[in-house]
Amino acid sequence: MKILTGNDLKSGAVVWWTGVGWSLDVNDSADVGDHGAAIIAREEGAQNVFAAYVVDGARTDEGVRPSHIKERIRALGPTVRPDLTLKPSDPEAVNWVI
Repeated sequence: MKILTGNDLKSGAVVWWTGVGWSLDVNDSADVGDHGAAIIAREEGAQNVFAAYVVDGARTDEGVRPSHIKERIRALGPTVRPDLTLKPSDPEAVNWVI
């Protein structure tokens, strides 16, 4: 599975490509196959996201799991303060400033 991640242009938040837009929740990620570069070019050109890139991932019983530890940490949030980890279901999550 190939998934896209990047940062929201407005807030800098880590976001994941859903197939139609960007989400704070890695579990909303869509498999982009070989189309990652084209999606990145379009989305960065439209200024919807910046610093986007393709990562390997896998769909597990627990949801989508990026293959590399760096992206797993990006999906969760800060590791030094578990109380600050990302809660994608919170509608105000994109407005958090840490």
